[in-house]
Amino acid sequence: MASHWHTADGPSEIRHDDDIGYYGGWTISGLAVVATITAVWLFGI
Repeated sequence: MASHWHTADGPSEIRHDDDIGYYGGWTISGLAVVATITAVWLFGI
């Protein structure tokens, strides 16, 4: 049987080395998705 890696901490306890870049990337990606949806809706592309 294959062994599975588990962390002692929960998923919310995992820290990223670059939190600003991590959350900034998700924020920019989310805004890009909203802008794309809005453009399609407004311009009827």
